Amino acid sequence: MNATFVTLARNTDLWEIARSIRQVEDRFNRKFNYDWVFLNDKPFDDTFKKVTASLVSGKTHYGEIPKEHWSFPPHIDQEKAKKVREDMKERKIIYGDSVSYRHMCRFESGFFFQQELMLNYEWYWRVEPSVELFCDINYDAFKFMRDNGKKYSFVLSLYEYVETIPTLWDSVKKFMKNHPEHIASGNSMDFLSDDGGETYNHCHMWSNFEIGNLNWLRSKAYTDYFHSLDQDGGFFYERWGDAPVHSIAAALMLKKEEIHFFNDIAYYHVPFTHCPTGEKTRLELGCHCNPKDNFDWKGYSCKYKLHSNFHRTIANVKTGTSKFFELNGIAKPEGWENQTD
Repeated sequence: MNATFVTLARNTDLWEIARSIRQVEDRFNRKFNYDWVFLNDKPFDDTFKKVTASLVSGKTHYGEIPKEHWSFPPHIDQEKAKKVREDMKERKIIYGDSVSYRHMCRFESGFFFQQELMLNYEWYWRVEPSVELFCDINYDAFKFMRDNGKKYSFVLSLYEYVETIPTLWDSVKKFMKNHPEHIASGNSMDFLSDDGGETYNHCHMWSNFEIGNLNWLRSKAYTDYFHSLDQDGGFFYERWGDAPVHSIAAALMLKKEEIHFFNDIAYYHVPFTHCPTGEKTRLELGCHCNPKDNFDWKGYSCKYKLHSNFHRTIANVKTGTSKFFELNGIAKPEGWENQTD
């Protein structure tokens, strides 16, 4: 497959990303030898290149992000943005005062797939520093995506911090009104909204793991979407994350069957774990995760459509229906009821 792993990293992330590479190689890539693209807003040093190249079974490529993809766009009021960061710092909102975090979110939302090195590929698998893969992956996940008509995938879903995206849905609604041609029939609006699109329920697919189609991200639909959001300035006037931005786009622009949940790819990124539901699956794949750590069926996971205004009680969880599974008419995996809060 014409595919690559892609990682945004700094030179100081070397040993954390080395751990991730070892996990991916041991559990998957030593069987398939896919390339790996590393991106940084500064030049990678020789040590970073030597160590990562020694760990990856495919070819490694190193790219420096152009300044226009990692800076404030001209339309942003710098003083207004600064006041927002100061206010968020005072309110102790996670990454609320960080400029670099905002550049990262904007880059992952609209520019990583436009990098010169990425233009050589059709599929990507995003890998972050310090992640773990707990189970063997014995098939080609990229080929699975293509053969089954999938364009976006995830392993964890949860609610976004409300304080970071107060006007994101207003911007999305404006985009939908201006570009109805980009909204897919048979989409996943019900994953995003509990009232037909009037309000956003803050559910998103956690984008620190995603396998997806680069041609979709480079499409006119997604390009128009990102540019519309970018002009509204929420990456800097608020703290819009790339996870809700990607998730909303996938849920609205793709048919629901084009989004895939990988139950069998066991994954950890602090502080959440996806450990496959079903003992048979875990044993067959040589998993070493504790099923009690699985986040999928917990109250804060967005796989649930909980009753009574999202009161997270065991009764509600056991009678509530999973958003994603319900939307796609998929039976929940065996043993899910034993992993609820």
